[in-house]
Amino acid sequence: MVHSAQHAASYYAASSAPHPDHPFLQGEHSADVCIVGGGYSGLNTAIELAERGLSVILLEARKIGWGASGRNGGQLIRGVGHGLEQFLPIIGEDGVHSMKLMGLEAVEIVRERVERHAIDCDLTWGYCDLANKPAELQGFAEDAEELRGLGYRHPLRLVQAADLHTIVGSDRYVGGLVDMGSGHLHPLNLALGEAAAASRLGVRLYEQSQVTRIDYGPEVKVHTAQGRVRAKTLVLCCNAYHNDLNRELGGKVLPAGSYIIATEPLGEERARQLLPQNMAVCDQRVALDYYRLSADHRLLFGGACHYSGRDPRDIAAYMRPKMLKVFAQLADVRIDYQWGGMIGIGANRLPQIGRLASQPNVYYAQAYSGHGLNATHLAARLLGEAISGQEGGRFDLFAKVQHPTFPGGKLMRSPLLALGMLWYRLKELV
Repeated sequence: MVHSAQHAASYYAASSAPHPDHPFLQGEHSADVCIVGGGYSGLNTAIELAERGLSVILLEARKIGWGASGRNGGQLIRGVGHGLEQFLPIIGEDGVHSMKLMGLEAVEIVRERVERHAIDCDLTWGYCDLANKPAELQGFAEDAEELRGLGYRHPLRLVQAADLHTIVGSDRYVGGLVDMGSGHLHPLNLALGEAAAASRLGVRLYEQSQVTRIDYGPEVKVHTAQGRVRAKTLVLCCNAYHNDLNRELGGKVLPAGSYIIATEPLGEERARQLLPQNMAVCDQRVALDYYRLSADHRLLFGGACHYSGRDPRDIAAYMRPKMLKVFAQLADVRIDYQWGGMIGIGANRLPQIGRLASQPNVYYAQAYSGHGLNATHLAARLLGEAISGQEGGRFDLFAKVQHPTFPGGKLMRSPLLALGMLWYRLKELV
């Protein structure tokens, strides 16, 4: 799959809101903070810092929202990280409890940002985790109990197999957990709306401005082909598209491919036969399926996370059979769009939010492991708090966690992880 300097040929790009082109960087510039990366992490960190009175320059190698922020499944789901109890020896019970609360706050940050800046991104509330096995349904019951114990303020409802037709028009599942505090949206329009909000706050945005070199020191110098930025603080928000800009951080993120197809418009009646309540849904398999309806009644069907580093030659041919296993009734339906992109996977599945030990004025946020829509916004809030000197220690909770570097170097880490994930998929068959 060839990735150009423009947005991927996705349904999102075809239906995105009108937006300005931002200039590329030329000449000498200075700011309090320079941010590298024009996705959710970078844009929202820029907003957080600008609202706190700092001057900010943001550099994007291609277009705003070009990477996962403009291509993802559009599912806005509570939570941050996987298996947070594994970090008990590092941050303690209070720390784990705080992270769980922040996982709920992350969705509220998106809600507030959309409302405050009147971003038209088709934000729709309602999400359902789907169980493939009875044991997963029991796990959902435990999840709901824990969420209520955390003070979760949105309705939760366990759905048994007999009633699941009210959520999804497929007999593939044994139950589900409905969460009305999660939902779905148009991800590229969210990114473009946040870029507009950042601009109004005085953030200077530059596109087609790939960073070629960074000179570290008390004052960081960030170089592009035709310009340079001097800043007191640097924030790296490159995620899966790190491209060895900083090798220490790049080795801790594994780019993994994820793919989506969009059907032709189905009409409201047929679309609601698939998802009667217009919820976003996701199953629980390692190679999960996630899907939802668009505002114009298409089915957007995604999944098939690839750790091999190789994209399918024909995404539609690869994804369509997966869609038909769920919705056999769509055999006659045309696929209008097919696209993919890279998500950033971390070894312990916790978002990596911190600063470089060797360069304390260099911060970073990356490796959201497929949950970036909400986790990026939380990361930006924590970066804003830390860089502006706001006390509270929330940033430090994440910064305390050490993140392993993937073994095998750049060439071997993807094949090694692909073998590991194959083992997990084989376990699902037992």
